[in-house]
Amino acid sequence: MPEAVSQKLSLESLTSIFPVTFPIPTPTTHPDLVSTKDLHREEDLLRNPFSFRHWWTAIQNVKEASAAEQKAEKPSDLPPEVAALLGPLSSPAARKSLQRQVYLYEAALAQFPGSFKLWKSYLQTRMSFVLGKLVVKKKAGGRKKFPEMREALEDETEDLEQWEGGLDGVVGWEEWRLLIATFERALMWLPRMPRLWLLYLSIFNHPFCPPQISHTHARRTFDRALRTLPPSLHARIWARYLLWAEAKGGATTVAVYRRYLAVDPSVTERYTAILLSPANPDPRPLEAAKLLLSLARKASRGEYTSPEGKSPYQLLGEFLDVVEQYAEEVGLDVPDTIDSNEQIAKAAEEEAAASRPPAEPVSVDGKLIRFAGPAVTTTDGKLVTPYDEDEDPRSPRKLNVEDIVRKDGLEVYKDQAGRLWTGLATFWIKRGEFDRAKLTFERGLASVLTIRDFTQIFDAYAEFSESLISAMMESLANPDEDEDEEDVKETEKELDTKMKEFEELMDRRPFLVNDVLLRRNPNDVQEWEKRVALWGDNDEKVAETYTQALATVNPRRATANFHRLYINFAKFYEEGGTKGEAEPDLDSARKILDKATKVNFKTVDELAEVWCEWAEMEIRQENYDEAIRVMQRAAVVPKNTKINYFDHSLPVQARLFKSLKLWSFYVDLEESLGTVESTKAVYDKILDLRIANAQIIVNYASFLEENKYYEESFKVYERGTELFTYPVSFEIWNIYLAKFVKRYGGSKIERTRDLFEQALEKCPPKHCKPIFLMYATFEEEHGLAKRAMSIYDRATNAVADEDKFEIFTIYIAKATSNYGLPATRPIYERALEILPDKQTAEMCLRFASMERKLGEIDRARAIYAHASQFCDPRVHPKFWQEWNNFEIETGSEDTFREMLRIKRSVQAQFNTEASYLAAQMAAKQNGQETEAESAPADAMAAAERQAAGGAKAPAFVSAKQNTNVRVEAAEERPTAAQGNEEEIHISDDEI
Repeated sequence: MPEAVSQKLSLESLTSIFPVTFPIPTPTTHPDLVSTKDLHREEDLLRNPFSFRHWWTAIQNVKEASAAEQKAEKPSDLPPEVAALLGPLSSPAARKSLQRQVYLYEAALAQFPGSFKLWKSYLQTRMSFVLGKLVVKKKAGGRKKFPEMREALEDETEDLEQWEGGLDGVVGWEEWRLLIATFERALMWLPRMPRLWLLYLSIFNHPFCPPQISHTHARRTFDRALRTLPPSLHARIWARYLLWAEAKGGATTVAVYRRYLAVDPSVTERYTAILLSPANPDPRPLEAAKLLLSLARKASRGEYTSPEGKSPYQLLGEFLDVVEQYAEEVGLDVPDTIDSNEQIAKAAEEEAAASRPPAEPVSVDGKLIRFAGPAVTTTDGKLVTPYDEDEDPRSPRKLNVEDIVRKDGLEVYKDQAGRLWTGLATFWIKRGEFDRAKLTFERGLASVLTIRDFTQIFDAYAEFSESLISAMMESLANPDEDEDEEDVKETEKELDTKMKEFEELMDRRPFLVNDVLLRRNPNDVQEWEKRVALWGDNDEKVAETYTQALATVNPRRATANFHRLYINFAKFYEEGGTKGEAEPDLDSARKILDKATKVNFKTVDELAEVWCEWAEMEIRQENYDEAIRVMQRAAVVPKNTKINYFDHSLPVQARLFKSLKLWSFYVDLEESLGTVESTKAVYDKILDLRIANAQIIVNYASFLEENKYYEESFKVYERGTELFTYPVSFEIWNIYLAKFVKRYGGSKIERTRDLFEQALEKCPPKHCKPIFLMYATFEEEHGLAKRAMSIYDRATNAVADEDKFEIFTIYIAKATSNYGLPATRPIYERALEILPDKQTAEMCLRFASMERKLGEIDRARAIYAHASQFCDPRVHPKFWQEWNNFEIETGSEDTFREMLRIKRSVQAQFNTEASYLAAQMAAKQNGQETEAESAPADAMAAAERQAAGGAKAPAFVSAKQNTNVRVEAAEERPTAAQGNEEEIHISDDEI
């Protein structure tokens, strides 16, 4: 009991200290305010009462003196908890300092009541003694333009004032009240100053602010600030107002945010997050859902842009998240949803009926009449959207989630159907409406168009079924005490039903996937074939699927091989079902194929294949005559045969008679089953229609040849050569000439020569080589050798450049065998004139070899010298090695030195950077060392290498150097000691 009394007296003693500043301290009420040291200041202020500078100087001097006294004051004897309650006024010196400053400020304001500087300094001084020391935060950069409200709230949260210490709101209530009164007096004199309002409003965020001030009074003060200040400054007030409302929570937050959202909806997303925050003791999911739905609809119409960069679909997704999390609070139950859907459908029908054009005229007596309801009001040229209770956050009516997902989700975001359907199903699952959730999953699976959406819905459906089954199994494993045997049996029966439904769902998955693909593209033939394969041995379903496919697919938009559906359907009846257990139904197969022949396919080949398959079916059934009749029906030639085969504006039936595939099958059928005359007639029709290719010509001629119609087969070859140009004609000529020579040999020489001449008349150079060789061979075997030589001679001029070397080789060989080696000399000379440089060197080697055989050493040496100009020593070392061997065997020292001189001269000629690199690459490809990379072969090359510093570089022949052999020999003697591999040692006796 004594302890309680002491505590009570202690609280009373603390509260008795206050108020410190009421009544306003003056020297009359507080004699210790003015000391003898302050008399000079008082006299100066009395002499200059209207000088602001004197008053300001006096105030600043008092502040400095008070601060010095407080620093010099001894530590307080009060306990720490008591000092914390008193805050900045815990010491007598601080209270005396406050009284002195208040005395001066009040006296100055009596002279200058409209001074903003004086009021602001006075208010900040009193705030420092009541609220504590303000924590100054460091900020980089200057004050930027006021941002959007979302960013302003974030910035204001960071910049919100914080204080160290402060006067307790209970102990120092009187001082808090006097501070509020001082602010009210200041705003009475300066109501349009936003800085004063912001200072005033900052008090309400102080943690020690008394509840009498920080609630109702604070809200009214914020409202007064908004009413007083101009609209351009409202944003700064609203930023603090909203943060204050968030801190208070409950109905205050809702009321303040609703007021602000009526002006600026940009912070709606922040408001919805506050309504659903876990820290919120009273969440409002229905209001949050309606606000998110409103934002999603406005964003889809382009009337709202999310400050956080969210798309309309993302906003709708957040709405779905709220619906899933708070299903009971947000959505209607099943009966109400069904009633709402019926009302919506009825309203849609009435609206559609009202939108039909009326029977009465548009105007009556020249005055316009209006139908379709009242006029629509507009603001700023924009239509005002009608009132929708689903978007009104104040309305307590719950939402028809099914209708919202259908209208605002599935009809707008068709590519996100999986997420929308699963969200709707999850909503029903959270409400415990499992049958409705199952129905929703089934509707989703039956409407999606992509595999991604299907997989999303199917996985959620399967997970829901598994969780439901596992829950029922757990209930059976751990039954409640209240359950009787009937309840257990009913649960077991229901569990069996759910298990069966789950197994059926798993079995239906391939069919459901196929349904999705067919909904996306009903003209996908391959998916219809897969559908047929899924039914397996169920003949009834297979026939039904084929019938549905043929009725659904548009032939002009179908994917590849649409005709295969008809063909496979006909084979299904022909083979007696999928297993072949039923009797074959050929009549049905013929009806299907007959119907297929009337379909306007995308290409003629598809229709032709249908006819061919029909004929093959008749052949399989051994109805050979019927097969011939089918092809005769297909190959009917119209009177107008000038139809363009590639004219896609005409139906394929009108262009079928020009299908080579159809005629090829028809002629094969006639060859197998018909007579020679009927087959010839079909071939002739093909040629008359001018649709034959080279293979048809060859086949026709071979057919006639097999049946001993040789001359007619040759006529077919000739028709083929007239129909086609080269290179196709070359193949026909090749076969024709071979067949003709084989048939007649040398009996019809002149006719054979005429054929060869006709073949060569228009033959391009790259194709005439085989014909020339065949022609020359014919003359050698059946004609004259002289004509054969003349043909070879013609060939050397007529064939392509890449074939000339081979022709010359054959020509020389034939000339050698017929006339001997001397006769080949003019051929070699002509070859050297015609052949390109690369092949000239090889021909020169052969020419020189021939001359050596004839003993013409000088002619051979001249040929080597002629060929040397085409042979780079680094690229063609074989040529120079052969010439070197030739000189060693048959030459003299002078001729050998001449060869070396020519070699260096040629090497200098080819010695450019490009040719050097090319020589290196060629030598590497051939696996040989180039001349420049090998050791010096003679003394001159060694001297040049030494002069170049030993570096690998090609040898150059100086332009001023005398190329006389004797002078070069004299220059080479001093270096003979280094050794020369190519030196010829001749004794004095031999000279």
